[in-house]
Amino acid sequence: MKALTILAAVIGVAAMAALVGYFGTGAVMRSLLAVGGLGFAAICAIHLVLMVVMGFAWWALMPGAPAWTAIWGRLVRDSGSELLPLSQVGGYVLGARALALAGVSGTVAAASTIVDVTFEFVAQLAYTALGLGLLVQLQPDSAAATPVMIGLAVAVVAAVAFLLVQRHGFDYFDRIARILGQGWAERSAAGAAALHAALRAIYRRPVGLWLCFLLHLVCWIASALEAWLVLRLAGEPLPFAAVLVLESMMYAVRTGAFVVPNAVGVQEGAYILLGAAFGLTPEMALALSLLKRARDIAIGLPSLGIWQALEGGRLWRRRGTGVADRVSAASPD
Repeated sequence: MKALTILAAVIGVAAMAALVGYFGTGAVMRSLLAVGGLGFAAICAIHLVLMVVMGFAWWALMPGAPAWTAIWGRLVRDSGSELLPLSQVGGYVLGARALALAGVSGTVAAASTIVDVTFEFVAQLAYTALGLGLLVQLQPDSAAATPVMIGLAVAVVAAVAFLLVQRHGFDYFDRIARILGQGWAERSAAGAAALHAALRAIYRRPVGLWLCFLLHLVCWIASALEAWLVLRLAGEPLPFAAVLVLESMMYAVRTGAFVVPNAVGVQEGAYILLGAAFGLTPEMALALSLLKRARDIAIGLPSLGIWQALEGGRLWRRRGTGVADRVSAASPD
């Protein structure tokens, strides 16, 4: 699986470079520079605000924890997913790890991550449905409507199944663990039971679940503001409804291509194909995609640097404690 991920990343980078070369590096650069430094700063600021709101959506599932821990965890989660050669699942693991380092119990961090990712996906489905409705309204003869509708139906079934597993499926896992017997199975059963209890506690708070869903939905819709602003600053403005359709369809494609790290190459191709339906030039479509990647680097590198420093400090302190314990044990009374 790791080899497949690396291969997908290499192919994606090659495809991205080929697209930029084919449509003209100079033309893409001119579209990029048209946005300007202040425009890029505004895009980064909008995205940071959205990440803070998404952090609050996560925090709604664990109200006993400080809100800043969820915001920090969200920064690490997205930074890992967008910058490191990992699948999206790898980013989720980093986010949960960041929560645990901030003092949240590992079980709560894992359970809240599972539920937050699930409800973010459900909100994305609502966002895609909104985009699909606008697409049919703006372009009734669009060839993309039918495949998107089929994909959306399949995704809804998958989301419902995943929700049911979280609510009821762990009962079956507990039974299997008990049947397996003693020893290691007891430890596995204890961990599964703790995770199950944490999930049940989250699902017993419907207000938190609804708040999580609504905040994610607001963030999905508001995320179209970034692309709308880029296009306006670059001199190729589109109506907000058209941008919302473009963004919702693009993120649906990205979700389907979760095997490719950072959706490299996939995002660029999606922008070119989808943008053409609204008169967006390939050069501007590529510039929009590359600006988003530059935004992720500008936000993600400092976040990952701080996270790595915290991890390194923790390991260093643990090593120092271990050496001190061994010295103490070896010294005579």
